[in-house]
Parts: sequence; C-alpha cells; structure tokens
Amino acid sequence: MARAVPLRRKLIFTGLAWVIGFAIFFPILWTILTSFKTEGEAVSIPPTFLFFDWTLENYGVVQERSDYLKFASNSVILALGSTLIGLLVAVPAAWAMAFAPGKRTKDLLMWMLSTKMMPPVGALIPLYLIFRDLKLLDSHIGIIMVLMLLNLPIIIWMLYTYFKEIPGEILEASRMDGASIGKELIYVLAPMAVPGIASTVLLNIILAWNEAFWTLTLTTKDAAPLTQFIASYSSPEGLFWAKLSAASTMAIAPILVLGWFAQKQLVRGLTFGAVK
Repeated sequence: MARAVPLRRKLIFTGLAWVIGFAIFFPILWTILTSFKTEGEAVSIPPTFLFFDWTLENYGVVQERSDYLKFASNSVILALGSTLIGLLVAVPAAWAMAFAPGKRTKDLLMWMLSTKMMPPVGALIPLYLIFRDLKLLDSHIGIIMVLMLLNLPIIIWMLYTYFKEIPGEILEASRMDGASIGKELIYVLAPMAVPGIASTVLLNIILAWNEAFWTLTLTTKDAAPLTQFIASYSSPEGLFWAKLSAASTMAIAPILVLGWFAQKQLVRGLTFGAVK
C-alpha cells in the first residue's frame, strides 16, 4: 500500500505532463495537418482533424510560386552569422564579468537584460533610418548585426552563468604556466564550458531563425529569410490557409529537426552547474 501512492502520483504527473505537452504542440500539429488539406477543407465548419482528403498540392504550389531554398539559405546565413559574431563578442565579455568583475558588473548585467524588455517597435524608426542612410536595407550583414545585437544580452547572460561554475583556480594555474588570455579562453575555458556554449549556440540559432519583426521590416528580397516566405502567403483579400500552413511547415521543419536531435545537448547545457 505504501508503494501505491507514489505510483499513483507518478502516473498523475506523467499524464498531466502529456496533456500539457500536447496542448503546447497542438498548434504546430494543426498547422501541419492543415497543410495537407484543400483550401475548402482548411476553412470548413466544423473543422476536420484527421479524416479528410490528404493532398500534396499546397506544397507543389508553394514551391512553384516561391524559391524555398533561397529563403532557407538566407535563414541559415542570418542565424549562423549572428550566432558566430555574437559568440566572438560574448565569450570575452562573459569571461571578464565572471573572472574579473568590477563594482558595476551586476548593474551592467541587469542593464543588458533590461534592453530585452523594450518593445522592438520603439527602435524601429531610428534603426530604419540608419539602415536606409548606410544602404544596409535588405542586406545580409545588416540583418546579421541586428540579430546579433538583439540576442547578445541573452548570450552573455547564459555564458556568464556557465563560466561562474568553473573554478577560477584552474584559470589562475594556466596563467602561472604562461598561458595568455587568448590561449586561456581557447584551450582552458572553452573545453570546460562546452555544454554551456553548445546550448547557447543552439538557443541563439533558434531565436535568430524565428525572429520575425526585424526580418519582415528590414528585408524585402535579397536577404529575406523564411519569415518573409511565410508572410508572402497573406494578402489584403484574405489568407490562403492551406498554402500558408504548407509554407509555415516548410519554414519550421529544419528548426524542429535541429531541436529534436539536439534536445539532449540543449537540456544538458541549460542545466549545466545546476547540480553540484
């Protein structure tokens, strides 16, 4: 009888977790299912869930109308570019804050985090004018810099948290052996913080891939990522729900696959240092 209560509790929490997980995933599942419907079935009332005439027509129309590979390659360039440049800036900054903190380090960290609380539209006009004057509109380098600066506070915060879990004595020993700051970062600190750095990279790629406000505002054609690809299937007359769902499914598929295969590394990195 003593074992019945924990088992019952485990079953209850497991069932609750599945219900919550399904509720979170349901909009994505509905989008995927809608992509295989005709336009008529996509707006039918009552809606059909699984029992409808499945078709691949929407994917064919989307591929004929839009160059999916071009939009996807732009998303890859923007996500990877902003992540790599962000790491080049964030790793030395997080090292300095973790191992050589000043009196205002905590205040600086809070100020950086507070910038994420500002609505993006608050900086739209000045940033758009700067991009216009510097001819950076619809350019890869311009959007990469915006995405990098947008996610930089999160990157620094995460790396700072991971670096704080590394004993400073190890870095001091490397300095006594004659290691420069560059070698200390590359050969001592980076290998010890691989889980944290990897999870930071994965999270930043996901955030950059999903960013819509700035990519829709500052790109039109040449540097347009998959967010523009999705938005192209709306019109003043209304939405083509089935084709919009097909475009959305094609846009989220790469990042879903990445998240699925990297979930263990992501969880490991996000819990890095949580258990002593």
